[in-house]
Amino acid sequence: MPQTENQTQVTDRPQATKTAILVIGGAEDKVHGKEILQTFWQCAGGTDAIIGIIPSASREPALIGERYYRIFADMGAKEIKVLDVRDRDGGRDSAYLHYVENCTGIFMTGGDQLRLCGLLADTPLMNLVVERVRAQEIALAGTSAGAAVMGHQMIAGGSSGECPNRALVDLAMGLGIIPEVLVDQHFHNRNRLARLLSAISAHSDLLGVGIDEDTCAMFDSDRNLQVLGRGTVTIVDARDISYTNQNQVHGADPISIHNLKLHVLRYGDRYNLEGHQVIASS
Repeated sequence: MPQTENQTQVTDRPQATKTAILVIGGAEDKVHGKEILQTFWQCAGGTDAIIGIIPSASREPALIGERYYRIFADMGAKEIKVLDVRDRDGGRDSAYLHYVENCTGIFMTGGDQLRLCGLLADTPLMNLVVERVRAQEIALAGTSAGAAVMGHQMIAGGSSGECPNRALVDLAMGLGIIPEVLVDQHFHNRNRLARLLSAISAHSDLLGVGIDEDTCAMFDSDRNLQVLGRGTVTIVDARDISYTNQNQVHGADPISIHNLKLHVLRYGDRYNLEGHQVIASS
């Protein structure tokens, strides 16, 4: 698969047309309207977009990298490169670093979030991505595993279909791109509400964000989350909980959480992270 397109040298960092972080619940439409992927492409600059694809979460990175490469090429992106990092040394590759220094958008694919963090956390490549995202210089998207890594704390695995309990969820360190959120993906599709509640019971200072398949929570530079796609985004706000027995129970014993606030947002609804306010779509 070719991994360089335009031979034009980029001398200055291009600016994305709209800096945003797109956190996608997985299984986004890749065939028909492709609304979520189109939105990322537009945020990255549309026909001027210079996109880097990171398929490191996948155990078939060449295959999944090729798939997204073709999607963004068909949309008309100016340049696309698959940053196929398969070991920690790849996170120091000078060609990859140069590309990220000049790109307008980074897309992280699905797979295994522990694999993604194990390969890229604290590498020069990922540190540069995070730096440019925080400087609002590039658009960033992550789907499925690429969504799970967005917070400082990350849901690394677990079960579903049970009451909230400590054994239901495995936590690990994420990439800290949006440090105050704790993301779960494939949310209602895999019955993961209890899993997110179990995680939030241990980290009530974080905002739980559960994202359905073919659904996106798009974070803009004004600290608003806006919902795109066909499903819902579930917000779990534990700032005002009055009681939890999380520290007293063990294993699969049920967890109590009192005075928890929960919002279910659909297409067009927004949530402001500063004021913790929900804004309904007009």
